[in-house]
Amino acid sequence: MRAVPPVLLALKRFPNPRLTGIGAGLFAALAMFVLACLDRLLFDSSELVYGLLFLPVSALTALWVRPADLVTAPISVPIAFAVGVFPISGGSEGFGGQTMALVTALAVHAGWLYGGTLIAGLIATVRKVRYLRARRQYLLAQGRTGAEKAARPAAGRVPKKVAGAGARPVPADRSRAGR
Repeated sequence: MRAVPPVLLALKRFPNPRLTGIGAGLFAALAMFVLACLDRLLFDSSELVYGLLFLPVSALTALWVRPADLVTAPISVPIAFAVGVFPISGGSEGFGGQTMALVTALAVHAGWLYGGTLIAGLIATVRKVRYLRARRQYLLAQGRTGAEKAARPAAGRVPKKVAGAGARPVPADRSRAGR
């Protein structure tokens, strides 16, 4: 029996939460805001540090969102980038100066923004493909496919009368071919 490498053991101890779409967006926005505040205090609003910190937050957001909400990861990550860039954007006093500094910072850091969004999109796409493949294998192991499940009516179910049509409901056990 082979020994498990210590790196894999460390990765297995890493938390594996499953966040909803809103939870993943809130996680990313809060993480980027806190990291931007730390960047402002420790590194004097370094754009390089902020951009480098954005990439792992993007990856973690895409990894931690639950499979049903995978489409939200590449959407919430750019919003989190914009929320976090506010403390490091600088700008003069007043609403106009702050807004112009925020827009300028977003334009200047577009490369980091696209890179993090691309990372989140790629991770979400790979996870979705793996999820769909595992689901298809599960259905095949159960002896049915998704199309058979949708086409098969529930046993003993009688269709309801359509309002205004005047038609009688047909019992489920009666075949239409025998009429």
